[in-house]
Amino acid sequence: LSWNEAPLPAVFPPVRLEINDSEGHPSSSHQTLKGTSKWATSLENLLEDPEGVKRFREFLKKEFSEENVLFWLACEEFKKTQGKKQMQEKAKEIYMTFLSSKASSQVNVEGQSRLNETILETPHPLMFQKLQDQIFNLMKYDSYSRFLKSDIFLNHKKSEEQEENSPEAQTAAKRASRIYNT
Repeated sequence: LSWNEAPLPAVFPPVRLEINDSEGHPSSSHQTLKGTSKWATSLENLLEDPEGVKRFREFLKKEFSEENVLFWLACEEFKKTQGKKQMQEKAKEIYMTFLSSKASSQVNVEGQSRLNETILETPHPLMFQKLQDQIFNLMKYDSYSRFLKSDIFLNHKKSEEQEENSPEAQTAAKRASRIYNT
């Protein structure tokens, strides 16, 4: 798989929303946020979920800025690359795809932050970190808030809510409740 097809690595730990009783002990009804609820809490949570990435990419494509999330994903994958030869190849691929003045999917990063092609000879896992951080912040403070108001997000959220409120889901929840509360 190439970086634009690969599933997103679990970079960030899962978020748990715990409800405590009056003495500060976790209540028996704590739950884990999922889907659009989790995506809405942070861009990090959105990027942790393959379905979230898929929907965010769909949104960014409509905004003509899909290259931002693709660059971010490529950098995440690059950090896990082993071996100098593989790192050189992936670094060059990232450079040619996103950073070169002739790049097919050029990202918008500050000119001073652009890498010189000579750095590709001695790659290291965090060589793109500064640029990746710039793109992450661009997405976080620009695209992400618009995504949360977009039809893509709102329609997905509505279909999730309809699934949760379907008679089948409620029946399964009642069965589970009976099993765990006996």
